[in-house]
Amino acid sequence: MNNSGTRLPAFHGTGVALVTPFTPDFAVDYPGWRRLLNFCIEGGVEYLVVNGTTGESPTTTADEKAELLRVAKEQVDGRVPLVYGIGSNDTAAAENLFRTTDLTGIAAVLSASPAYSKPTQAGLVAHYQRLADASPVPVILYNVPGRTASNITAETTLRLAQHPNIIGIKEASGNMEQCMVIAAGKPADFLLLSGDDMLTPALIACGAQGIISVLANAFPQQFSTMTRAALAGDFPAARRELFYLLPLNPLMYEEANPVGVKAALEALGVCGSAVRLPLLEATPGLKARIGKVL
Repeated sequence: MNNSGTRLPAFHGTGVALVTPFTPDFAVDYPGWRRLLNFCIEGGVEYLVVNGTTGESPTTTADEKAELLRVAKEQVDGRVPLVYGIGSNDTAAAENLFRTTDLTGIAAVLSASPAYSKPTQAGLVAHYQRLADASPVPVILYNVPGRTASNITAETTLRLAQHPNIIGIKEASGNMEQCMVIAAGKPADFLLLSGDDMLTPALIACGAQGIISVLANAFPQQFSTMTRAALAGDFPAARRELFYLLPLNPLMYEEANPVGVKAALEALGVCGSAVRLPLLEATPGLKARIGKVL
């Protein structure tokens, strides 16, 4: 249930790119996972993203991914929609995952563009069209050039928006002009979702429908309140929540994502701060500064 007691259209509002809790010996912490799912839902978010890159998906095994999804379905029990992350820089491997993963009960798949390969725009179109053709559920594109080393241009996004099974994009380029070009040219039912927490109200003002957030792991109530206020046109209220979160945001990424937000979740008593190599747990200094801001 969201903050106002009313339901927004599908994938409008706040989605959470969930972390994967680990025990101190780096096993998946399933009790912590259940607590995190409840914490976010009770905080008023609209939907949850399982197995996204914030969930350290490159370091979880196929069996762990399957169990995380199974537990999520059981714990969430239909209270909010679930989105699942599937992606690869090998199009054929990603296509196979779309065909073999049990996506029963999943509302959509979030798929990051291929990392490292740096495909051309034509290559990105071919990649996503092939995945969308294979997917039994709608696909949301994920543009995050800072991690993939390639940008899905506005023109490419608008071309892919014509595919009947591609319903939106999580835009984390940080390029406001690019986002505005998408907003101006997209079909009415194509979702423009912020991939940058601090740009959410600004992007909503330009026509975005919401956010898939990192900070909302630890601050679901504040973040969902901010996003819903912006969607309602109450930008003074949205700014109040935004400025509350502003000092926290750089600390979340100082030692890489999701190191900072896991430290915040530990301070809040939701789950531990362990991460898997090549990431390292937040340093004592960062934990102290996060605790001070909290």
